[in-house]
Amino acid sequence: MRLSLAIAPHDAQPSAFVVFRDHLHVTIPKVARMGYDGVELALGRPEDVDAAEVARMLADHRLGIAAISTGRVFAEQHAWLSSPDAGVRTRAVTILKGLVDLAAELGAARVNIGRVRGGIEEGEAPAAAQGRFIEGIRGVGDHAAPAGINLVIEPVNRYELNFVNSVLPDGIDIVDRVGHPNVKLMPDSFHMNIEDAHPEESILAAGSRVGYVQVADSNRWAPGQGHIDFRPFFDALAAIGYDDWVSVEMLPFPSPDLAAEQAVAFLRAWMPSPVA
Repeated sequence: MRLSLAIAPHDAQPSAFVVFRDHLHVTIPKVARMGYDGVELALGRPEDVDAAEVARMLADHRLGIAAISTGRVFAEQHAWLSSPDAGVRTRAVTILKGLVDLAAELGAARVNIGRVRGGIEEGEAPAAAQGRFIEGIRGVGDHAAPAGINLVIEPVNRYELNFVNSVLPDGIDIVDRVGHPNVKLMPDSFHMNIEDAHPEESILAAGSRVGYVQVADSNRWAPGQGHIDFRPFFDALAAIGYDDWVSVEMLPFPSPDLAAEQAVAFLRAWMPSPVA
């Protein structure tokens, strides 16, 4: 497995759940020095970064790019796929397609679909919102397929979203209902600690649907700073044959640098080495 750290450019709002919000020419060298294998970029629009410049910096520091995450599309661009407003949905699809194109340009094999799927509005039939989401993500999936980019649906806990909260059954069910070869599932240990009674059993049930993994501890601090037992979590990933990126998406506490250092030190002791 390879280890990445979720980061955002300097102009990201505090609602971006990343440890570093800074100029990428500052953050990328720091991530490399700390011993990570790559980064996950939290973006709100494709134009948030200069693709050629980012590619150069990553190459200079021998880092990969694990994914592009899209929580900022929801929080800052106010666009999501389940909205009853067709204009909001269209804007979400347009931005996501642009981020897919950026992912392909940078060599990232996946784009995260978390809060950007949106929720179910009060008084609305859940099936209506779910149907709009499925239609939208299938369209983005069709756009992503020729470049080999996967969209990875992240179950998000009930305190942040009211749609697809658990891996089992919610995440597995929605991936199966979407039924697109380029739409996978993204377990996140922080959300699973809230929503999945037995996270390791949920991972085993998800099996080959798993296309990406994020980790943080129970308090959304660095792994090792809360009460999650990561042994069964990583044992379950090994059991399903998952040997791809694991990305740390956490809060910057007690300080950004210390949190990033704690995470890499803890996880290196638990994660299997990449297959040569």
